Amino acid sequence: MRKLLAPFIALIAVVVADQATKSWAINYLSEKPTAEVLGSFFMLTLVYNEGGAMGSNFGSPAYYLVSSILILLFLLYYIYAHRDNPSLTVPLALIAGGAVGNIIDRIQLGRVVDFIDIDFFDINLFGYQLDRWWTFNIADAMISCSITYLLIKILFFHRKTEVAQKQ
Repeated sequence: MRKLLAPFIALIAVVVADQATKSWAINYLSEKPTAEVLGSFFMLTLVYNEGGAMGSNFGSPAYYLVSSILILLFLLYYIYAHRDNPSLTVPLALIAGGAVGNIIDRIQLGRVVDFIDIDFFDINLFGYQLDRWWTFNIADAMISCSITYLLIKILFFHRKTEVAQKQ
């Protein structure tokens, strides 16, 4: 069970940080359309998202709740099954913590609270124009950063680890 301590702490830390910042955002930003932090590059804008990641809308809010719970259950199983590998279980726990944070919103509010509004580069791809990045929250950031870390680890470092273990 000691091997699950780091993933458990990571998961709880994400949920606490996510819910605390969302509570702050609701209380502070409800009366304001936008609060500029670094001009128009970094703003705080309260948005309620009934769909999924990056503004997707593939179904009802219930669809996103059920699919999030199923993904969370899979993540928890995978964390337990691979508890000997903290370089895998901690990022998966950060993803699970993000899922829990957004699940709490979906259960309590019927939608997810987003408030971090950053103007990254514009996207123009196959006729799709995005002039401002999607508004997100701490849970979304943890999910995205952890998935990016895992993809980089798998694509660029997984093979090196296998070769080192064989020698």
